[in-house]
Amino acid sequence: MSITIDKAGRVVIPAELRRKAGLSAGTPLAATYEDGAIHIRRDVPAPKLEQRGSRRIAKPSSKTTDSEPLDLAAYIEEERNRWPT
Repeated sequence: MSITIDKAGRVVIPAELRRKAGLSAGTPLAATYEDGAIHIRRDVPAPKLEQRGSRRIAKPSSKTTDSEPLDLAAYIEEERNRWPT
C-alpha cells in the first residue's frame, strides 16, 4: 500500500490499516527512526508491576479515578485494544 506526504508534512494512514491496527481519531502514536525506516506505534503507558505477597501483578495504567463509576465492559475493551496484536 503506497502513501504520500502532503505539503504540510502530514501522512494519512489508510482506513484499512487503521481498522486492522484498531486506531481511531485521537489515538496517541509515537514515531521513531531506525535503520532507514520510520516506525509508528501506539503510544500507551506500560502496565505497572505491583508486588502482592510472593506474586508480581501487572496492573493496567488507567485514567479512571475512584470517584467516577466504572463501566467494566468498556474498561475491558480498552485494555484489550491497548496493545497491538
